[in-house]
Amino acid sequence: MKKVFTTGQVAKICKVAPRTVSKWFDSGRLRGYRIPGSQDRRIPREQLIRFLKEHGMPLGELEEEEWHKILLIGTEKLFNDRIKEILPEDEDYKFQYANSGFEAGMLAGNFQPDTIIIDLGLGRAESIQIVARLRADETHTGTLIVGRELSEVAHAQRFQAKLASTYLSCSLVPDKRDLSRSSTNPLP
Repeated sequence: MKKVFTTGQVAKICKVAPRTVSKWFDSGRLRGYRIPGSQDRRIPREQLIRFLKEHGMPLGELEEEEWHKILLIGTEKLFNDRIKEILPEDEDYKFQYANSGFEAGMLAGNFQPDTIIIDLGLGRAESIQIVARLRADETHTGTLIVGRELSEVAHAQRFQAKLASTYLSCSLVPDKRDLSRSSTNPLP
């Protein structure tokens, strides 16, 4: 992940001329620094993202790196709403929802989630099959997979032992402590 950009690189991302980026920089709208002993400008990643969001511009290629993408499989609306309340989409989280194994497979391939929360209420066989297929795909080796359960602790522990990264034992409406407790790699 690139941490600092030249005006030319920013121009490509914003789809504008490099001179436009220089004007933004010189007027103070786009923050950065000059290389000592030269006129070259450098824009830190955080400042570029702030500028793009502030002006309602698309993040382009930065978007994929910036969002923490979460795929929710088989979860109830109340749970989904609570997750979105705890981890708002306007604060670097992006969500997709699947209600079946087929839909989950399609979304996992296209969306490339960082975290997958699967409701074990889908059924033991289907839950294990979904996670087994995800684990077999090399593109999901770094994906945190969380099995969510309400009451079947033994089922959840077997599920975790077989395939998942961890499991989340929580009420129908989780809080941020539940999410942090659920993982050795807590959500940002």
